[in-house]
Amino acid sequence: MDLGIKGKRALVLASSRGLGRGIAVSLAREGADVLLCGRNTDELARNCAAINAEGNGRASFAQADLFEGDVVETLVAAVAEKLGGLDILVNNSGGPTPGSSEDMSAELLENYFNAMVLRLITLTNRFVPEMKQQRWGRILTVASGGVIEPIPGLALSNTLRPALAGWSKTLASEVAQYGVTSNLLLPGSIFTDRLKSLDAAAAQRSGKSVEEVQAESEQAIPARRYGTVEEFAATAAFLCSQPASYVTGSIIRCDGGAARSV
Repeated sequence: MDLGIKGKRALVLASSRGLGRGIAVSLAREGADVLLCGRNTDELARNCAAINAEGNGRASFAQADLFEGDVVETLVAAVAEKLGGLDILVNNSGGPTPGSSEDMSAELLENYFNAMVLRLITLTNRFVPEMKQQRWGRILTVASGGVIEPIPGLALSNTLRPALAGWSKTLASEVAQYGVTSNLLLPGSIFTDRLKSLDAAAAQRSGKSVEEVQAESEQAIPARRYGTVEEFAATAAFLCSQPASYVTGSIIRCDGGAARSV
């Protein structure tokens, strides 16, 4: 399938590693010009070199930290300089620290709210007018399966991610008439460094080995395995595509059937 995004300009947040990097690679393979961002410039430079070596889309990067108050201005300036405008925005952020509801101090909650919710919305609002004017745009927000079914031990994520669901749905109804879509993509157990760290934490809490934790987790997934970054990124790329122009205001799960709700 031709996704119809060759030459489209995309910003992928938190793309130095994991799901963000996978999405950036997938979009570039479809011919998009991709701006990666994150805190680790060495990883970003390696990612861009690998993408550019494939010779499909072009990749550049900007150092940006969602925990910094000036990150929105940093990214807006980087888009103007390196892309000259924006067609595709992939909102993505690292997962917050694990813990219970009682572990959520006011300071911790505020810091993560700013990084995971406030600055994503503020950044999106800077690009929506341009997308509306050109009558084409894709806004894809990566959240968590905890939006559908709260995940034990991830109280902070379970609290903040659902805010993005309500916002994304509201935005979708406001911009659909301009050819702009807004969707939420929920990863299940995708095999990334983040998932490895969560399994390690679960092993420490339970006294089991990491291998035992992983095996139990996989047995609870109907697909009986963890997903791959490539599978998740392919789903994201489709939602950013021209053929997906009538998919908006949706929550899409890429979880191997793990969520038990309809």
